[in-house]
Amino acid sequence: MRHVKVAELMTGEVVSVVPATPFKDVAKLLVQHDITGVPVLDEEDRVLGVVSQTDLLAQVAPPPGAEDDTAGLRRLPGGPGPRATAPGQVQLPVPSRRTAGEVMSAPAVTVHADEPAADAARLMARRGVERLPVVDVEDRIVGIVTRRDLLRLFLRPDAEIRHRVEHDVLSGVLGAPADSVEVHVVDGIVTLSGRLDRTSQLPVLRNLVERLDGVVAVASRVTARTDDAPTAPSEAPRHAMPW
Repeated sequence: MRHVKVAELMTGEVVSVVPATPFKDVAKLLVQHDITGVPVLDEEDRVLGVVSQTDLLAQVAPPPGAEDDTAGLRRLPGGPGPRATAPGQVQLPVPSRRTAGEVMSAPAVTVHADEPAADAARLMARRGVERLPVVDVEDRIVGIVTRRDLLRLFLRPDAEIRHRVEHDVLSGVLGAPADSVEVHVVDGIVTLSGRLDRTSQLPVLRNLVERLDGVVAVASRVTARTDDAPTAPSEAPRHAMPW
């Protein structure tokens, strides 16, 4: 069965920076391009890390509780508080780290262009990131894929999902007759009912359908005509030993 690859969903034109890029320039790029993070590349376009909005804000946000009780101004620990330049205006603290290389999260979590997009979505969820730099076999950047890109996996029409279940899974893999299993798909949720030949086919059916692009959940009521599960060998009878 064919799965959508990362290369089909990724953005090929990547906004990136180098380790020496100033802090403020990184912030400007995020605003100008309406993005939440940029990869940091070395001289050979290999990904060293990623700078996100969270990384930038961590450098300028004061720690909890560091407030001036009299003037209502933020105060940095170990030194004087920020100076009010005019009523209602506060001078922001200068970041302690001033380049992309100093604030980036490293090592970067990356994905290869030929990997299934569904695997990239699982990796993104597991690592808690919003974007994945896409690299080639030499780990050089070729694109970037975001959560927004991966959401396109779940925008497949229900009719297309049903066709893939019937044609690719039931007929193509399991060799089941067309009328053996009824397939209903509503908003990406697949409901299966009917009967297959063998019990060993049931977990295969569910697993393959769950892995189809666009499938949100699977409810299977399929049964089997024959139980072909291997039986555990019976224990040999114990003979009493004469004394």
